Amino acid sequence: MLREAALSLAERRGLELVLISPNADPPVAKVMDYGRFRYEQQKREKEAKKKQKVIQVKEIRLSTFIDSHDLMVKAGAAMRFLGAGDKLKVSLRFKGRERGRTERGFEVVNRFAELIKDYGLPEKAPSFEGRSLTMVVAPVPQKKEKAAKPEIEPALSAEVEAEIKAIEAAALEPEEAAAEKDVTEKDAPKEPPKKKKAKGPSEEMDL
Repeated sequence: MLREAALSLAERRGLELVLISPNADPPVAKVMDYGRFRYEQQKREKEAKKKQKVIQVKEIRLSTFIDSHDLMVKAGAAMRFLGAGDKLKVSLRFKGRERGRTERGFEVVNRFAELIKDYGLPEKAPSFEGRSLTMVVAPVPQKKEKAAKPEIEPALSAEVEAEIKAIEAAALEPEEAAAEKDVTEKDAPKEPPKKKKAKGPSEEMDL
């Protein structure tokens, strides 16, 4: 279709003529509502960004002669970062005469890696970057625990079952008492009717 004819068609429909593939031979264009097209495209891009996990790199700084308590505190912070899915950069800077005790720095970094091994594993082994000893730790993927399926009829505890039986027994007591009364009245022997005494002559004098 000629360009003028395509523009005329789009104008008659109240739409826009959008060039899709300008380098094709011949070029490809499409008649569409460009405003709606842009809106749906931006919406798809936002949804794609939401699904993307942005991994940040957090940094923990250690020292050559760090105290055990301070090392535990920094390990706790590192576990929170790794648990959130972020990477961790561990750096230890040698100051002054500490440059002659590099083996001590390796010991501290390896001990730190041992403390956080359940949450992250070294992605990059400890190595020197200038005057600092650095190590990169990647988070360990957390396994999702499957939720236990609820039972259709959960088992009742012994106490609950005893209470239910007591309630049922209390509800049946009036009915059982009435039934026992009926049975007792039916089974009891009937007394023979008493014979009326014949009136004597003394009893008929006052007539």
